[in-house]
Amino acid sequence: MMDDKVRILVVDDEKVVRDGCDRVLTGKGYIVLTAENGQQAMDNLGSEPVDIILLDLKMPVMGGEEVLDKVGQQYPDIPVIIITGHGTIDTAVECMKKGAYDFITKPFQVDQFVIIINRAADKRRLEQQARRFQEQNVRNLYDLDLEKSRLKTIINCMANGVMVTNRNMEIVLHNPALMRLLEISGKIENPMPVTRIIENDSLLKTLKEMQSGESPENKLVSQEIRLDNNTIRAISAPAIGPDDGVVGTVTVLEDISAFKQLDEMKSDFVNMVAHELRSPLVSIRQQNSVLVEGLAGPLAEKQEEFLKRGVKKIDQLLELIKELLEIAKIEAGKHVQHLIPLDMEQIIKDTMALMKPRSDAKGIKLTSSFEDLRQIHADPKTIEEVFTNLITNAINYSPDSGTVDVSAKGLGEYIEIKVADTGVGIVPEELPKIFDKFYRVKHPKTREVMGTGLGLAIVKGIVDAHNGKIDVESVPDKGTTFRILLPVIDTDE
Repeated sequence: MMDDKVRILVVDDEKVVRDGCDRVLTGKGYIVLTAENGQQAMDNLGSEPVDIILLDLKMPVMGGEEVLDKVGQQYPDIPVIIITGHGTIDTAVECMKKGAYDFITKPFQVDQFVIIINRAADKRRLEQQARRFQEQNVRNLYDLDLEKSRLKTIINCMANGVMVTNRNMEIVLHNPALMRLLEISGKIENPMPVTRIIENDSLLKTLKEMQSGESPENKLVSQEIRLDNNTIRAISAPAIGPDDGVVGTVTVLEDISAFKQLDEMKSDFVNMVAHELRSPLVSIRQQNSVLVEGLAGPLAEKQEEFLKRGVKKIDQLLELIKELLEIAKIEAGKHVQHLIPLDMEQIIKDTMALMKPRSDAKGIKLTSSFEDLRQIHADPKTIEEVFTNLITNAINYSPDSGTVDVSAKGLGEYIEIKVADTGVGIVPEELPKIFDKFYRVKHPKTREVMGTGLGLAIVKGIVDAHNGKIDVESVPDKGTTFRILLPVIDTDE
């Protein structure tokens, strides 16, 4: 049985032939329609779908040859099988020259008859399937052309430059914004070698690595490049084909010159304000200290209390100014200045010794452990600042009688340092923000902890400047662990 049953129209003036065809073909799963003459057949074709026609040549009203002509003109896709007697075989052959598919002689041999019908049915199915594929292909081509037109319109309207390359490092798609960014006035025709318009070695190296598959297929590479007097941010990604292979690259270029200038102006402003504020604050603090120490005469108890509060607030402002200047140095790339071989075990022990009075005051236990440590190239002052910040935070954010543990061990080409506490922890949604400038974790138990929100930003800046990495894990009400990786000195150098 077939999924889509084939409909066969048997046209013969002999009832016995019509009935015989109906019986045999219905048993084979076909749907059979019958007509006594040519005119009735044409009427049926106009009212019902038909896939195959079995056509007798000699009939009253309208003969088979006339029907064949009309079917050829009006229904050229329907295969026509001629039913003929021995006396009209020559006529049947002539009919095949006019477009008939085949002929069958009376009386029928059932097996041969069924073979011819099945062959005609297969032909009909294949032609219909081919027609559907062709129609689908036309629709797909139309949709593809429409999507291509939409994509081109979107890309051309983008303010950022877009550049698409193929496997041969040739530009196959670009937009007017790219031409403006690269200050190219003439028209370029795709495809063309990317080296004709891009001369930046760093960007070209990135594109080649993506083409060769050296970069992960899902990796985005963001880099800043200089083009004449402009600073351009280029974000590149591999273009993946249907077989999941790299077929090219897509690069979006954005002019960030104005943002860079604003950032420089901001840094200059912060530096200026910090320097201008620090001198008068130091002077005021010195004068207040003179008064607090009684060098300008005795003070009443209330006066001394107010002056001490003032000195404390001035100290907080001076600390903020110090951290602002450190952030400015980090952003300018000037924070790490003296790289020397360092023994991290000694650095950590010295820092913990400085922190011990503070931890003892809160009843917090400080512990440490070291394993297979090698020296690193680092700036002693800034590395000490990293662990001073992390251990201070761990003490401040841990409840009384808690524990702060610092561990360091060799890990291949790095040393791994962990600072773990049993404090209030950090909720998951706040973890991605803790290294942002001026961001402080909000927790009702730590409202009394004073801070500027710059400490962890400074820590991350210092670690990054040493080609290291810092990350954090935390469980609310259980504790927080900061993990730092720092490269060790290569003994083969």
